[in-house]
Amino acid sequence: MAGSTRERILQTCLALFNAHGLPAVSTHKIAAELGMSPGNLHYHFKTKEQIVTWLFRRFEQKLEALNSSTAGIAAVDDLWLALHLRFEVIGEYRFVYRDMAFLSSEYPALGQRAQALTALELVAAQSLFEGLAAAGVVQASAEQARILALQMVFTTTCWLSFERLIPGRDGRDTDPGLAAFYALTLISPYVSSESRAYLDYLKSKYLG
Repeated sequence: MAGSTRERILQTCLALFNAHGLPAVSTHKIAAELGMSPGNLHYHFKTKEQIVTWLFRRFEQKLEALNSSTAGIAAVDDLWLALHLRFEVIGEYRFVYRDMAFLSSEYPALGQRAQALTALELVAAQSLFEGLAAAGVVQASAEQARILALQMVFTTTCWLSFERLIPGRDGRDTDPGLAAFYALTLISPYVSSESRAYLDYLKSKYLG
């Protein structure tokens, strides 16, 4: 029973953080949303930081699992799918990147973990592009692969914040497929002629 209560608290907090932003959600608001007393919430999680830490760890684990699966990517369509899955995770835990400035200042230990996670993302992305270059999917030097990795991580990390600035959109209804397509366009200048057909297909699908 205690385990299921903790899970209900975590899922409720994830929804609240995503909907209202990390700074705006207090433990009293969480308790009220759950229909429990602040004391009962405190029994399961002594602080809001503990809740955020649990959710951040789940986010880390999901991205780490995606990074470990990129080694076998050797085609543009596989790369689009990998990006699609990544944007799904980022959307599921959208408060993390969207509220990163607050998270880092309020919880410095998590800010350091976010930096370490980004470093791993950069290493995984560079290895990915070097592999695509070796397979002939893209024509890029080692330096170009490094720059592409930086651009890809930057795009995936900042996409939700950027999307909130687009008129008529608030970042809550993100289409991970569309986001993956825009991220994939970064490699367009480097894609070999044999691999360009899938990029053209995605362009017709998302841009008409």
